[in-house]
Amino acid sequence: MAYLVTFAALALICVLLMRFAAWARRRGIGGGVMGPIDEAWHPSADRFRRETAVHEQRLLPPRPGDDRTRP
Repeated sequence: MAYLVTFAALALICVLLMRFAAWARRRGIGGGVMGPIDEAWHPSADRFRRETAVHEQRLLPPRPGDDRTRP
């Protein structure tokens, strides 16, 4: 009986962690919370995340009064 309770508790923890990970990805907060875990299990995801951040910075419109936008 003790093995069954232990197995059920571990299964419940795994399910809760999977649901939390899905919720964090949907909300866009997964980088800070799941980043180190994702880096360990999927190293190319970190490179992709960095490339995406650089790409988003390049696509941002210039701010008003920014002198770098004028030639």
